[in-house]
Amino acid sequence: MSEQSIGTRCVQAGYTPGDGEPRQIPIVQSTTFKYATSEHMGQLFDLEAEGYFYTRLQNPTNDAVAAKIAALEGGSAAMLTSSGQAANFFALFNICEAGSHIVASSAIYGGTYNLIAHTMAKMGVESTFVSPTCTPEELASAFRPNTRAVFGETIANPALDVLDIERFAQAAHDHGVPLIVDNTFPTPVFCRPIEWGADIVTHSTTKYMDGHGVGVGGAIVDSGNFDWMAHAEKFPGLTTPDESYHGIVYAEKFGQAGAFITKATSQLMRDLGSIQSPQNAFYLNMGLESLHVRMPRHFENGLAVASYLSGSDKVTSVRFPHLEGDPYHELAQKYLPEGGSGVVSFELAGGRAAAEKFMAALRLAAIETHVADARTCCLHPASATHRQMNDEELVAAGISPAMVRFSCGLEDSADLIADIEQALAAI
Repeated sequence: MSEQSIGTRCVQAGYTPGDGEPRQIPIVQSTTFKYATSEHMGQLFDLEAEGYFYTRLQNPTNDAVAAKIAALEGGSAAMLTSSGQAANFFALFNICEAGSHIVASSAIYGGTYNLIAHTMAKMGVESTFVSPTCTPEELASAFRPNTRAVFGETIANPALDVLDIERFAQAAHDHGVPLIVDNTFPTPVFCRPIEWGADIVTHSTTKYMDGHGVGVGGAIVDSGNFDWMAHAEKFPGLTTPDESYHGIVYAEKFGQAGAFITKATSQLMRDLGSIQSPQNAFYLNMGLESLHVRMPRHFENGLAVASYLSGSDKVTSVRFPHLEGDPYHELAQKYLPEGGSGVVSFELAGGRAAAEKFMAALRLAAIETHVADARTCCLHPASATHRQMNDEELVAAGISPAMVRFSCGLEDSADLIADIEQALAAI
């Protein structure tokens, strides 16, 4: 059979039951696993045998769902984490240490900005943020000898800037480091960054992948394409012996296809935890099975709402990459030809006060710290997810005090527009 379509992979990938086995992925709700001999368990602890011994490291339910996400993204291996924040942290910290440096797009989710700019800085990892529209020269100048990774979001949350993946990948590879892309908003239904040169892909599975607001989670997918040994001096954690596992060299023992995820699991998950619960992984898989059906509806609703807002005299600007005239429309046509997400960001005449009045008047859409759900929700980023940023940082992230992030759910678009219309009238 030729390579299966994305829709078939959403439904079928990751788990194939044998004769008489459960058709749905079983929930292995167990913290530990029994073995007949200490020798067998010792082989597992030494990474000399495959199997499970403690759910903090691996669990069969989680592995099946991770395998599905790897198949959707076109990666060689994947792992689940307790949240999207944990996924981004693990993806970066797996190849960074005190003294390392990260180049990141400034147009990213506020929580991820804080992680990189502040929390990881306390761990000795420095960072330089660049505009997603920076020139090739500006991008190149951000690199240092100690740079170990480049990070960006396919569609930035909430500014909705579209990352020029090929350009950022080329810059990363020119400097011998991988590109890590958070693909939460478009999901692999609309974009697969690995096909454009990304090396590692992350997700907050809490969003569209789950799609129903029932389980927090994250995922990391390795493309298997980055040659760690070719840049061995930059990534000693992967290319030199790990004494905590009797001198295993991950890049040698597990190769390009397995080294990154194996190290992240056996080291970071072992020491830091942040495992996704098997129950949440089960919920996540239920969401993944309909992802290819839901994403087009989210996008259609987003486009309808963006088109309506662009005609209102109470709205000063609308951001939706697929809306003609959007500054990222050309990149959206390149990387997201079939759609992007259901999220629309817009600014209201009257600034912060108008934005707060608008949201208070909404009846169908709910004010939530959430996005990318079956139910429509909205947020005022400057006073919520990005409230830790100062005005200069907000501007760099493409956010103003008047911006509203409106996440279109699966309702009828006419009802969403009617709700927006009456809320605008209340300003």
